[in-house]
Amino acid sequence: MSLESREGGTPIEVLLVEDDPGDVLMTQEAFEEHKVRNRLTVVQDGSEALAYLRREGQFAGAVRPDLILLDLNLPKRDGREVLEEIKKDDELGRIPVVVLTTSSADEDILRSYQLHANAYVTKPVDFERFIAVIRQIDEFFVSVVKLPPRA
Repeated sequence: MSLESREGGTPIEVLLVEDDPGDVLMTQEAFEEHKVRNRLTVVQDGSEALAYLRREGQFAGAVRPDLILLDLNLPKRDGREVLEEIKKDDELGRIPVVVLTTSSADEDILRSYQLHANAYVTKPVDFERFIAVIRQIDEFFVSVVKLPPRA
């Protein structure tokens, strides 16, 4: 698996927007287990996600992510609101967003794509399958897709 897609081998910056500590831990373990060099930053609610992306307050020095993994069911501002805010912003809108959520409801899938999500993935509950999904997302966005340059 190629772990780099930036010129000069720079790791990909991944922002995980997830409030469930168990899912955060599984994602971190998936990155570690498969020696993913990409940097994973975690924020725990929709308001933090937008502050991070806009480099506000405590996130003033934040690095713009190359990929966002976004849960839908978040405190403060839910994932749908965050997705809408990201995609209507000229600078942020070009960052690929993968909705990574437990919901397999048709209305959530449809709404996410209406809001211009780049992909919708239902989280498996089984740890091994979860790791496989994270690895597939990583392989696709790191090895296959050409990401836009950082702003």
